[in-house]
Amino acid sequence: MASARILAVDDSPTILAMLEEILVSAGYEVLTAEDGAEALESARNGKPDLILLDVMLPKLDGYRVCRLLKFDQKYKAIPIIMLTAKAEEQSMATGLRTGADQYLTKPVEPERLLEAVADELARAEG
Repeated sequence: MASARILAVDDSPTILAMLEEILVSAGYEVLTAEDGAEALESARNGKPDLILLDVMLPKLDGYRVCRLLKFDQKYKAIPIIMLTAKAEEQSMATGLRTGADQYLTKPVEPERLLEAVADELARAEG
């Protein structure tokens, strides 16, 4: 399922470009968003197969975006991988509690990122 559509959300254009490059080179279609409000809109309109979500975002933080999507019947099946610089146990626990399927910390190796993406896409397919 290499043609899956992935929504990458980060407020850093540099990180977004890097994520896009890694994902596109692996054969994925990539949508991007730079803040929480844009992320919600893209998730609802773009029908992504998976979301890579930063925690520290303008407008709505990643925890809130995750919670809003996971508690909505139409979007709760979309796997969400939190990708953030917040490496503390408390942050990770909060991320998982809000519904994130995985929690990765930056910087992340491209191989590790692609492995997590492939795992979640496979799990979502059943």
